[in-house]
Amino acid sequence: MADPAWRPSERARTLWAINAALLWVPVVVAQVVWTAIDPRLTVWHVAAAVATAVLAALHIILVPQWRYRVHRWEISDTAVYTRSGWFIQERRIAPISRIQTVDTERGPIDRWLGLATVTVTTASSAGAVEITALDAAVADETVARLTEIAGRDGVDAT
Repeated sequence: MADPAWRPSERARTLWAINAALLWVPVVVAQVVWTAIDPRLTVWHVAAAVATAVLAALHIILVPQWRYRVHRWEISDTAVYTRSGWFIQERRIAPISRIQTVDTERGPIDRWLGLATVTVTTASSAGAVEITALDAAVADETVARLTEIAGRDGVDAT
């Protein structure tokens, strides 16, 4: 089977970079507090600051690029296909006949960037299938299309 064809929005990299940067804020704050409590510039302060800078830069710059290269999604008349992950990659296929709900989620950063996540809940123990970082208009079109396709046969997926 071929990989799903469509990528998330170009702005997905920005979203993932902002989210990664926000994860590093507590570490930086802890180091600032540590320096304020113990103002002597020791080897440990410098080592911690360098390690933080290197790890944060790698996380903020490289991980969003890698995730963008890996994330894919596609919808056909029979299934929803996704591929996600950046270190551990996951492929999911959700048959249309198993769809129970289709939801759209837009957090504050998503709204600021004009993005949304579509969540397809199925009658599966594996959980919902998420299509992340779509342009808001594409997400709305995707929800409408999935709703239309899933409603064609009139079968309840429970």
